[in-house]
Amino acid sequence: MGRNLIETIMGAVVLLVAGFFLVFAYSQADLGAVKGYTVKASFLSVGGLQNGGEVRINGIKVGSVIDQAIDPASFSAVVRMSIRPDIHLPADTMAVIASDGLLGGKFVQLAPGRSSQVIPADGIIANTKNFKSLEEMVGEIIFLATDTGGSKQGGGGG
Repeated sequence: MGRNLIETIMGAVVLLVAGFFLVFAYSQADLGAVKGYTVKASFLSVGGLQNGGEVRINGIKVGSVIDQAIDPASFSAVVRMSIRPDIHLPADTMAVIASDGLLGGKFVQLAPGRSSQVIPADGIIANTKNFKSLEEMVGEIIFLATDTGGSKQGGGGG
């Protein structure tokens, strides 16, 4: 009887510590969606951006992706984001789909401009840069390397 009581107490202690760890990890991970005003941005390619993904300025999370849709007129991807209410984005802000390394998730990187006008709630970020996949970047590097090599040979022969 005494052994079962000790095992029960130890099991309860393990479950209590595990529960405390989960609550601590969730509170420190900042996984919740940012509550604030919404803005939209259109991209030709979002490259696997997920709903709930982060919106960052200089690496600091200032918002989250609410949803994505296809514009029926232009067939571009429209990303709707929630931005913290204390962040006032200038009208010439640029939005870029970026990646956390080769295997990392995608996020929206905002590069604020210098305009004195701000983007209002439910406004549109007009300046966007589309996501480039690894294959596209490698293809560009190969093209530049072969083009530069051809230019050097042609310039030295004449």
